[in-house]
This record gives sequence, structure tokens and C-alpha cells, in this order.
Amino acid sequence: MSVPEDTAVPETPGIHDAEIDELFGPGGPLGGAVGSYKPRHSQTAMAKAIASAIDSQGTLIAEAGTGTGKTFAYLVPALLWGGKVIVSTGTKTLQDQLYNRDIPTVRRALHAPVSVALLKGRSNYVCHFHLERTLQNGRLTSREDVGYLREISRFVKTTSSGDKAELTKVPETASVWNLVTSTRDTCFGSECQYYQDCFVMKARKEAQQADVVVVNHHLFFADVALKDTGIAELLPSANTVIFDEAHQLPETATLFFGETVSTSQVLELCRDVLAEGLSHARDGADWARVVAPVERAARDLRLAFPEDSVRLALNQIAPSAAFFPALDTLKDCMDDMITVLEKQAERAETIQQCRDRANEILRQLEIWNAPEAPAGKLPPKPPAKTPAPAPAADAEGQAPASEEKPFYVLWVEAFSSSLQLHRTPLSIAPIFNKQREGTPRSWIFTSATLAVKRDFNHYAAQMGLWNAPAQSWPSPFNYGEQGLLYVPQNLPQPNSFEYTDAVIDAALPTIEAAGGRCFFLCTTLRAVNRAAERLRAEFEARGLAFPLFVQGEAGRTELLDRFRAAGNGVLIGSQSFWEGVDVRGDALSLVIIDKLPFSPPDDPVLAARIAEMEKQGLNGFVHHQLPSAIINLKQGAGRLIRDEGDRGVLMICDPRIITKNYGRRIWQSLPPFKRTRELSMVQDFFREQDERRAQAAQASAPAAVQPEPDLA
Repeated sequence: MSVPEDTAVPETPGIHDAEIDELFGPGGPLGGAVGSYKPRHSQTAMAKAIASAIDSQGTLIAEAGTGTGKTFAYLVPALLWGGKVIVSTGTKTLQDQLYNRDIPTVRRALHAPVSVALLKGRSNYVCHFHLERTLQNGRLTSREDVGYLREISRFVKTTSSGDKAELTKVPETASVWNLVTSTRDTCFGSECQYYQDCFVMKARKEAQQADVVVVNHHLFFADVALKDTGIAELLPSANTVIFDEAHQLPETATLFFGETVSTSQVLELCRDVLAEGLSHARDGADWARVVAPVERAARDLRLAFPEDSVRLALNQIAPSAAFFPALDTLKDCMDDMITVLEKQAERAETIQQCRDRANEILRQLEIWNAPEAPAGKLPPKPPAKTPAPAPAADAEGQAPASEEKPFYVLWVEAFSSSLQLHRTPLSIAPIFNKQREGTPRSWIFTSATLAVKRDFNHYAAQMGLWNAPAQSWPSPFNYGEQGLLYVPQNLPQPNSFEYTDAVIDAALPTIEAAGGRCFFLCTTLRAVNRAAERLRAEFEARGLAFPLFVQGEAGRTELLDRFRAAGNGVLIGSQSFWEGVDVRGDALSLVIIDKLPFSPPDDPVLAARIAEMEKQGLNGFVHHQLPSAIINLKQGAGRLIRDEGDRGVLMICDPRIITKNYGRRIWQSLPPFKRTRELSMVQDFFREQDERRAQAAQASAPAAVQPEPDLA
């Protein structure tokens, strides 16, 4: 049921607290729908706060500790209130979980007759046109891809959704998917011969008609920025927008409200121009000579930076550098190629498409460092306001001025074979606020990690949620009994050359005491590789039979499945394992974090934000770097205790948590574990855990069968 924009009100307004109490209480319908369900005070209180925000069409920032059950806490009031609901999650995995498991469970429990749709980005759906094209031109280079293509061709004949997540025989990371899916640039839209059968269009149509639509943050903000995914059409009729894993929003929104253009895009365009020109207008131009100067100019632009890896802000590039003439040459060559494409565009739709892509790339190249592109300066600090219980603007220096023109940081990033030009907003607050204007509706932002010591100012300022109510509900877990925080003694400073090896030396006895069952979380890929090298050698030398799983040696899902199955494994990973990973039970009893996760100081966007904050008399470290690191650390620490029966040790190796003045603020933001600096306490903790495990196993073992007496 869609609600028209001018009448976005529920048929039966208001959800009473007594109704929430009954639904979440003992003997309520949720207990009947979920076998392991237990009433939790925090969950009920959170549901009431969300119901109130939905009822008043207001905004709520809601932090709920691990184990609170925040998914049910927002789904129950959202489904009860009615109207159209958009739920946006942090990952496609969580999106599938909501659609396939959580929403059907709540819908059953409430007997709510709501329709639900799943909407992903177009790259998740097989494209009939590109599949047919790939089958015909046979550009595949490996036998593996040929087999995958055969599976996809069979899949298209039986699937109703076209969602590649349904085809488990072809890995999601297989390169063949790029050849059989469309992008915004390569989609013909209503001009396509397969338009009526298009899986993307079907998904959008279902989303238009559904009461509840499940999306992910990347899709949501890609649409807001590009008007490409269909959400722009959904928003006007939505009563409620819920962001789960909302701590990811600032980074995701920054990515999509900015612009990136790369030499790889230029080279890919050149390949397509040559192929389509030879296929449809061979006599129209010497296509090899048309694309050659553009390809050469793109490669020369990359070679303006001889290093393999570079991240530089525009003002860090010397005016005399080869980069600026190379950029001008690329723009001129692109312009010449577009002139040829304009003359031949009427020969084929695919050539028209190449022309449009070329125009878009040239537009991005031209505005990247155009003089009128504002760069620098955050919006001014807001005027002082009457104190309110909700968080006011903090020292991020970002103001609730939705009419403010966004300011951008211009920077380049060089990889081994490509160069990217980024245009990144210094603050997303004014842009996001503008998107929230218009039709009144409720906006719910929820995660386990939004606050720093119950202070939401950092997050509120990043998102421009000025004076939005913010509440926090504690986890139902008994962290004092279930966990131990261990900070080892005598480690060197994190910037010292021998630091990673010293961390491994300190970690080995704890890994041995835990019997493996460990996540070793690193802040850099270099530390991941060094830890893998050392631990592999140490395990062999010490005769420790702990299976080692290393990020990069397999996909994340496969590594986690193997880790769970092993029962005594050690998994080494970086940022992708700090959040969104759920390992319950004995398989994970130790989480080691090598360093406090501060952003690298050479990050151009971070440097620009700090510089501008300091111009305003603010402290970039205190008001931006530290709270960001704390929120990230809380995510990593949250991997340890995932269930009421879990027990384990969180080992943070960075001595700054003890030696620096800000260390207290960090550990006070973590779950209230018991704390120690003594290895012996850690070993005692695991010894007791082993005894409990042995007793439990003995109690559950079947009684031994007594032999019959020998009567002979």
C-alpha cells in the first residue's frame, strides 16, 4: 500500500506503551514465533521510543548494546504503525537476513498483512542484454568463466528475481558477473529490447507496490546522489525510514555525495568504443586511431606519479608536476573522441551510449579542479541554542544550514595501474539535511555503536542531526562475568619498527591459553601479513595444531564458515572483520586488537577536516579522530560476546589506552569487562572456562552402560 505524498499519515495513529509491553512480554506473540525468545527490558524500552518517534514523525538516534534485539525493536512498531517503511542495512548480507528471516518472523507474530520487497543495486541482477551479448561474442578467457557463464544462462531461465545471490554455484566475486550485469552507464533503460523482462525494473516495480522495502546504505545514497535506483520514487510515499548499522552512514554518504573518476574508466570506455565502432560503423572512422591518443593520455596521467601507491590532496601536488599538463591532454583527447562519436552515434544505440559515457567522464574531469568548485571551509558553527536534552551541534563545526553549498576536498589516489581523481565533501551534514526536507516522516538511526561514553554529539554532527533525540539502551549481557579486558605490559609504542612482532610475542601465550578460538584483528594489511607469517612459523615450532585463516586467502564468508567449523582456529583479518561478523559459542573466545584504530594521518580528507576545524579554534584530534576511533574500536570489541552463554577475553595491545590521558575515555566506552594487565589472570580465566566446558560435557554425556554380572 503506497501512501500519497500529501497524505502520509497512518490509518490508525498511535501505538500505546501497553501494546508494546504485551507484544514483547512473556507469553506475547513474539515468544510464540521465536523459540529462543526471552523478554528484555532494553528491547521493550527501545521499541517504545521508536514507536513514539514514528507516531510524531520525528527523528531518533538509538544505540542498543549487543544482544538487545534491536531488529525486532524497530520492526514491530514500524509494521504496526502502517504506511510505507524503508529499512536500510549496512550490507547486502544483513539485507538478505532481514528479508528472508527477520521480517517474515515479525509479520507472522503480529499477523500483519504487509507486503515486503527486496531492492538491490542493478549490479546484483543479471541483465538479459549483456548476458546475450557475452554469450555471442565469446570474450571469456578462462575455462572457469565459461562454466560460470553456462550456470548463469541456466539460472536466468528459472529465476523470478535474477538476483545473483540466489545462484550459489557462481561466487559473488567471479569476474564474469561484470559481463552479464549492467551499470548506470551501460543500461539502455526503456529503449532496451529486453525491457519488459528486466529484473531491475521488476524489482523496482515490486518495491513501488510493497509496504516494506529493504535496501542497503550504498543503494540508498547512490540513489540520492545519482537518482538511479528507484528510491527517489519510493521516498515521497514513505512514512518511516530506518537505518540499521547506522554508524556506517557518514562514510557511505561521503562516498556517494562525492565524485570519483579514474583512468580505468577511461581505458574501459576506449575498449568499448573500439569494439562498438568496428561492429557498427567500421567505415565511419579509423577507430584504433580514435582511441589510441585517449588511452595514451590516460596512461600518461597515471605515470605522472611514479610511485605504486599515492594519496595526495590537490594542494600537495607541485604546480610544476607533470600531472596538470597530463590532465589537460587527457581532456583534449577525450574531446576529440567525443567529436567522432557524435558523428557516428546514430549508427547504433551502443555507440550513442559510448558517447554519453564519454561526455560524463569529460564532465567529471573538467569540474574536478574547476576554479568555481568550492574547496576547503566547513560550514560555520551553529549559533548557541537553548540547552536541550538531545545532543546539540558539537565541535565538528558543522551547522544545520541545509542551504549551505557543500565544500569539497580534491585529491588523487594512485594504484599500481590506475589513478583516481576524488572530489569529496568535507561535511555531508548540509547535503543530507536537504535530502530529509519535504514531506514529514520519521527517521530512525540505530546501531550498537553510535555514542562515545553515552555522548552522541560526534555522530549527530557528522549527519547533521541537530538536536535530534538520542537514547542508549545497555546490553542484557553480564559483561563483568562473561568477559575480561586485558592490556599487556611492556609493549613498545605503536609507531616503533618492532611493534607488530612485540604484539605477536604478547599474543602467543594468550592464544595458547585460549586453545586457539581467536580473532586477531589488525589495523593494516601489512600487520595482517606479518602476523600470518609469524604465527604460522610459531605454531609449527611449538607444535600448536591451531588452523590459521588469513584474510585474502579466501572470501570472508568462506573463511568464517571454516573458522566456525574448526572450533579451535585463529583468524587474522583487518577492517572487513571488525564488524558485521557473528561467531557465537566456543569457536571464538579471544579477540586480539593490535592497535587503536585511528585513521591514517596522511588521509587527505581527514587532513582537510582537521585543518579547517583548527582554523575555527577546535581540536581535530579530540573532536574528530578520537571519537571516530572509539566507535570503530567498539565494533571490533563487539565481536567477542555475541550471546548470553559466550565468555572470552578482549586483548587490546596498544599501550596508549593506559599511558595517554584520552585512554580512560576509550576503555570507559567499551563494555564493562573486568580489567587486568596480568597474563596469569587471562590464563586462569581460560582454565576456568575449560573446566566449565568439561563439566558441561560430562553432565550431558549418556550414562555408561553397566555390564551384566557373569552368572557362569
